[in-house]
Amino acid sequence: MQTINFDNFKFESNKKFLDLGCGQGRHCFGAYMSASIDVYGFDMSLSDVKIAENNFIEFNENNNSKLCKFGVADATRLPFADGTFDYVICSEVLEHIIDFKSALHEIERVLKPGGKMAVSVPKYFPEWICWKLSVDYQNTPGGHVRIFKFKDLKDAILSLGLKFNKRHWAHALHSPYWWLQCLMWDSKDNSKIIDLYHRFLVWDMMKKPVLTKILEFLLQPLIGKSVVLYFDKADQ
Repeated sequence: MQTINFDNFKFESNKKFLDLGCGQGRHCFGAYMSASIDVYGFDMSLSDVKIAENNFIEFNENNNSKLCKFGVADATRLPFADGTFDYVICSEVLEHIIDFKSALHEIERVLKPGGKMAVSVPKYFPEWICWKLSVDYQNTPGGHVRIFKFKDLKDAILSLGLKFNKRHWAHALHSPYWWLQCLMWDSKDNSKIIDLYHRFLVWDMMKKPVLTKILEFLLQPLIGKSVVLYFDKADQ
């Protein structure tokens, strides 16, 4: 399940793609399968990176025209030269980083002139509800340290000289799932309601029925779990 819509990138062959905060590789695999591009996924979590490496075996086409590599890196100090990547994404990561502006500076630095980037963070209203329902949700180790407002994040990226392209929302049907977890935080692991809702989400992702597609489309502006922003870097 991807949050970033790669249709907005229009991948060109023989380009380089970075997923900053790749987790277990969901966007990396999607990018790798979408085009003949070199994919790099980096994350602070060594355990997630190892899982991503193991999962890649299922997607490996043994194609010598492209690659997919994973590694560990700090988003505020990336081990890449200026202008290394044609595409950079950072999905559901910035809300975890105290000095998120340094991470944005690094993304801009490693992005080539004429390159494209996308970031996603939890949408303000659904995230605010989570914070109100559970203090433990806020205090989870490695959890969210802020709630972004769309305009504030957009302005922070615009200040780096990038051009705003578009935005959309994602995963509206996932917001109630997180609200239920926050509401029943102490008993969430044993909750039948949460388990049933999780089964529903899995079914929706696997079957993709028209009814839930329509429902998600209608609910996105109100309770979309994530907001996704797309930017372009000017040619030099």
